Amino acid sequence: MKATEILACVDHTYLKQTATWADIEKICDEAVEYHTATVMVPSCFVPRIKAQYGDSLKIATVVGFPNGNCNTAAKIAETAQALADGAVEIDMVINIGMLKAGETDYVTEEIRALKRLCGERVLKVIVETCFLTEAEKIAACECVTKAGADIIKTSTGFGSAGAKLEDIELFKKHIGEGVEMKAAGGIHTREEMEGFLKAGCTRLGASAAVKVLKDEIGK
Repeated sequence: MKATEILACVDHTYLKQTATWADIEKICDEAVEYHTATVMVPSCFVPRIKAQYGDSLKIATVVGFPNGNCNTAAKIAETAQALADGAVEIDMVINIGMLKAGETDYVTEEIRALKRLCGERVLKVIVETCFLTEAEKIAACECVTKAGADIIKTSTGFGSAGAKLEDIELFKKHIGEGVEMKAAGGIHTREEMEGFLKAGCTRLGASAAVKVLKDEIGK
């Protein structure tokens, strides 16, 4: 798999609490240069990126991040503002506690509410696999599918563990037709990136991707 093919599936990400505009501008420049799928940033930076870069890159941001247990109204407001500011992809975190309590209708309806706002724009749903049992992961797949979201995503990168191939294999068995998969968190090497893509992921959250792959470009 060519480096350019991998990078085209990467959400080039910088979500640290200490992020400054200099950090964000750097990854935006890299995203444009190396043609990543999107740049994934905290929502406060979305208007500035849109003003500076226009349509030269796709902006993605996170909602309810990283814990997921704010109320639905807050997630709706956050999503609406991000879209108005210029984001074209939203990565929301589910209410993990509600899922673990068996409140799957709550989880499904919350996802559905955000997808309704997104319309044709992409909604990814972070289920934070490190906190879930296998049965709960299967339930999360069902919620994402029923709600009409576009992509199920493994992790925030802020939990106790990140993406695992066995979770992608489990997702493949239980997501509905048309739902894609994103692996994120703890992906550091070319081999790991390629492995997740070969397993069926269409997106990667890998902040190290450009650093790891940029020297291959043009060879």
